[in-house]
This record gives sequence, structure tokens and C-alpha cells, in this order.
Amino acid sequence: MKPLTHALLAALYIIGVVGIINRVFVYLAFLEDTLFLPLLMLGLLVLSVATMAYLFFARPLELCFEGRVAEGRVFFLYTLGAFATLVLGYVGALLAWYYFFI
Repeated sequence: MKPLTHALLAALYIIGVVGIINRVFVYLAFLEDTLFLPLLMLGLLVLSVATMAYLFFARPLELCFEGRVAEGRVFFLYTLGAFATLVLGYVGALLAWYYFFI
């Protein structure tokens, strides 16, 4: 897969997690004073870190282990740059929406 695909998958994962949190955790508010909610959040953190590590580091490390270190470095930097561009585009869209519609 290409670096842009990895960056898009990372962005879609974040959108999915936020969507699930917004929809599901409203119904779990009664668990706020229990041990269940912190355990659930910690589990979600571990899952998110593992998913992002796979999306950002799996292919570059594979290339490095094959001896193509420069290509792996470029792949990682392109992925990171594409993801940063997506995040900055999202922030820009939010600021534009706020500036023009509020």
C-alpha cells in the first residue's frame, strides 16, 4: 500500500473511534464512578496505539529489514506528511467554518 493509503486509514480510524465514543459512551455515563470505564478507556488507548503503530511503522520497518533503509525512511516520512496534511486540512476547515458561520 502507498503512504497516502496508510495516512487515510489512520484518519478513518480516528474518525471511527470518535464516532463510536460519541454514540456509545452516552449510554455508559452511569459507569462513570466504577472501575469499568477507566478499564475500557485504557483498553481503547492500547488498541489505538497498536493500530497507529501498525499503520505508521509496519511497512517502513519491513523495508528496513529488507535492507532498503532509505526507502523505508521515505515511506515513513511520506505517511507522516500525508497524515499531517490531513490533520491541518481538518483544522483549517474547522476554523473556516467557525469564521464564516458563527
